[in-house]
Formats: sequence, structure tokens, C-alpha cells
Amino acid sequence: MPPTTPANNAQPTAHRTWWLLAAVLLVGVERLWRLPEAGPPDYDSVRNWQVIQELVHGNFAHLFHHGSPGFLLLYLPVALFTRNFLVFQTFNALLGVAGVGAFAAWVARQARLSGLEAAGLVLLGGTSLLLTFSGRDFTMSSGSLVLFAGLLRSHYTRLQQPTTTAIVLVAMWLALGLCFSYKFLFAVPILVVLEVWQADRLWRKTWYRVLLVLAAPYVLLGVAGVLAGLPWYRWLGFYVRTVVPEAANAAGRQATLHLDLLYYVRYLLCFESPLLLGLAGALWLVWRERQQLRARPIAVLTYLLVWAGCLLAGMSLLIKAPRGLLFAYLPLAALAVLSGRRLLPQGVLAVVLLAALSWNGVQNYQQLYDPLPTRYPQVAAWLRQHDATNIASTVGIGLAPYLAPSQQLTIITDERQLAALRRQGCQYVLLDGYWRAAGVAHFDSLRQQVPVAAWPAPQLQQPLLFLEHSEFTGLGFDETLDASTAAAADSLPLRLYRLR
Repeated sequence: MPPTTPANNAQPTAHRTWWLLAAVLLVGVERLWRLPEAGPPDYDSVRNWQVIQELVHGNFAHLFHHGSPGFLLLYLPVALFTRNFLVFQTFNALLGVAGVGAFAAWVARQARLSGLEAAGLVLLGGTSLLLTFSGRDFTMSSGSLVLFAGLLRSHYTRLQQPTTTAIVLVAMWLALGLCFSYKFLFAVPILVVLEVWQADRLWRKTWYRVLLVLAAPYVLLGVAGVLAGLPWYRWLGFYVRTVVPEAANAAGRQATLHLDLLYYVRYLLCFESPLLLGLAGALWLVWRERQQLRARPIAVLTYLLVWAGCLLAGMSLLIKAPRGLLFAYLPLAALAVLSGRRLLPQGVLAVVLLAALSWNGVQNYQQLYDPLPTRYPQVAAWLRQHDATNIASTVGIGLAPYLAPSQQLTIITDERQLAALRRQGCQYVLLDGYWRAAGVAHFDSLRQQVPVAAWPAPQLQQPLLFLEHSEFTGLGFDETLDASTAAAADSLPLRLYRLR
């Protein structure tokens, strides 16, 4: 064969790569824009940061916090050099951008997307509201996207090349994911569905190797936990307590099952409409060409539709929050591009993608950027000026990264706890408006008092923040948005009181 053929094939690939890199750079700029002004967006971000500080000082009591030892250990080297929350937040944001890029590069290669289509995929998925929000926090979401991209890539390769090595590699990606986030458990039934669809019975020959790979991190980290003084079952116990809580949480929610088939559809319709259009387009294409569903190997569009559809259906059975669809947003964005390129002329597709990106930009500005900056640094500065060393806060923990190591912050979930804290030397209590999002309404008497200082906090009143806590509160879509509307009536959600 003439040597010019590989060169001709390589030219479009190189062209696409430059488009991908440019789009990834733009997503990175968006994720980092005004990040120092944002502060921690939620409780979990700060708690993860605190647990890592504990680990670096030799306290491993919370090694399996949220069932995510891999995430905590990943950032342990960073904690050796700094405790600055912004540094952790920035590293995590870049990790999320890498996840978007890795997923888009894989889809672009499999579907042979043009440079413009590949860039559209990166920007559509990377600027979606939920992925932008979670890409600016300090939780497991960003790293999970990197591992999820690896899992999809390895499993799709296994379906095309059914070998023992390929299926063991899938198990390795899944094991890494489970070290990072328990949400990878939701991938297991979807993998089973796809394996049944494949029907090559390769699992029958390799099941014991797969189980060994999946068990390895539980054994190794379980032994590490025992050496640190933890029960051997601590990690697995987290799973049990997540499914069957011992008692209701501070918001009164105990159940983990909550059938609501419209919650995620309504969320997508209100906040992520372009992704919902992608799902509709993919469903239409698959239905129109349903006679090809038995073709092997499975087409990448059908493969991603199975993932997105199963995640939407499965998560509709559980308590809800937009982050419940974490693994669905990038497949939905890919479906929008893959179906759009087949249903629309390229020029029309470009216009549609531009309109979708404009929608994302408006949503991100309203929910994430317009409410900035956070007022927690001002609260911390006031406390330092008044020599406060012992402070309480109602539910919210966003103040913690701005306090000095010598200052102590205690979280309360009921105002009746204040009497004991006063006797222990607590000087001030911050009525943090985060209690509204968390649904912990036990501060009526405190709210009637006159604060010594108060600040606005629009970040604490955004609908997305409330929806992200509907998993904690157990409220439905309408109830959660009503709570957000009620919170917006409070002009000063951060109020500081002197304990006397």
C-alpha cells in the first residue's frame, strides 16, 4: 500500500486533536474563572478537605469517609505542602476538565467526529450546569469522570475485542472507580445489561479473575484500616448504612427509595435542555434503525444511549439530586452531537450547538457566577478583628477554610445545642443560611434575635444548591424550588450573634 494513506488518515485526526485541545482549554478557563471568589460551594467539599487534614496528621478515623478512600489518599501529598482550600479546589477543577477531555477524545475517535463536532461535544458537556458546578467543588465528582471515561473506553473495547485481558482491564477501571466513589456501584447493573446484550459468555471464563480484581482494593485498604485501628468492615459498612440508615438525618429524611419518574426529566428541561434534546434525537434514531440493534459490535451511539437511559431509569427509583446523574451528562452531550450530525446539515448543527452553548452560559452565569463573591471571608475577617476563637455555625461549614488554625468551628443542627456550647466558652454563633438548603429548620428563636453583624449571601439561595440537597432533604422537585424561592426573600442569610 502506498505510504500516503496513513498520512491522509492522520491529517484529519491531527486537525481534530487541535479542535479538542482548544475546546478543553476553554472549558478549563470557564471552570477556573473567579474560582478564588467562589469558595466552597457545599458542606461535602469542606468536610473532604478537613478529613484530608486529619489524614496528613496521622488521624485515619475517617479514611473511608463517603466510601472514597482513593479520593482522600490522592490529595494527601497536596496536604503535605498546604492547607489552602483553593489549591485543592483548583487541582480538582483541572481533574474534572481532564475527565471531559478524555471522554470526548474517546467518542470523537470511535464516531470519527470532525474537529468542529468534537469541540462541540467538549463544550456542550463541559459547560453543562451540573458539571460546571461539580467541577468547581472539592468532591469526588471530578476524578470520577476521569475514571468513568476510562471505564467506558475499556468496556467498549472489550465488546469489540472479547479477550480475557480486555475484560480484566474493565474490572481494574471499575475497581479504581469504587475506590473513588460509591457511585460506581450504579455502573455494575448497566455493565451486566450490556454483557447480556453481547451474549459472548466471556464472563463465564473470567469471572473469578474479575472478582479478584474487584476485591483487591477492599482487602488492601481494609488491612490498612485495621492497622490504623478501624474495624475491618468499615468500608463495606458505609454501603450498608447508605442503603439502610440507622436513623433519620438532621432534615428528617431516612428512606433511600423514592420513585419519581419526572424529577430528572424536569431538571433537564429547566436547566439542561440541550441534553434532553440529545436524548430525544438518539431515541428517534435508534427506533428508526431498530433492525440494526442486533449488529455486533454495538454502535457507539447505542452504547451511550444504554448508559444514559439506564442511569435515568435507575436513579429515578432513589432519592434525587442532579448529581445523581453525574455519569449521564457526558453521554447525553455525546448523544446530542452524534444524533445531530445525522439528522441535521453541518451548518445547522453548528447553529444548534452555538444556541445550546449560549443556554449553558446563561444558566451558569445565573446560578454560579452572578452570586459571587462569597461572603465567608468577610465573616472570618470580622471574627478575627473581634478576637473570636470559638465559633458555632448552623449546619453550614463554608466558613471553616477562612478561619485560622487556632480558631475552632463547631457545627450545630439545633439551637438547643447552644446552651452547652456557651458553657464551654463558645463566643459567637453564625446563623448560616445553608440551613435552608439542608432543610434543617431548628433555629426559630435564634432568628428572632438581633445580630451583631450580617451579610448577604446569594450563593446560598440558588435553585441548583437547593436541588443538590434534595437528596438530603427528601423533598420533591417543586417543594425544593419553593424552598429556594422562600430563601431568596432573606436579604441577609449570614447573621452573627454573640453568645452571652
